[in-house]
Amino acid sequence: MEKQKVVAKFFDPTGGWSWYIMSQDPKDPDYLWGIVDGFEVEMGSFSLSELEGAKSRFGLGIERDKWFKPQPAREVWDLLLAGKHV
Repeated sequence: MEKQKVVAKFFDPTGGWSWYIMSQDPKDPDYLWGIVDGFEVEMGSFSLSELEGAKSRFGLGIERDKWFKPQPAREVWDLLLAGKHV
């Protein structure tokens, strides 16, 4: 994770969940790998189509943070574990 970068962020505008994308499988663009900040901070895989199709409270969908700039994954991980927002 030392050289890995988080390249994109998705978030639930009505809740506390965020998904930080570290990589996408070029053979299967639906397969993403990254950090999830939900009930707890964890690393794993998730589906782009599920993020795009999910509806949160009030019928709003998961949004991509247009202002997120790529950051080292270690920094994102450490900030999230410290309870800070990225």
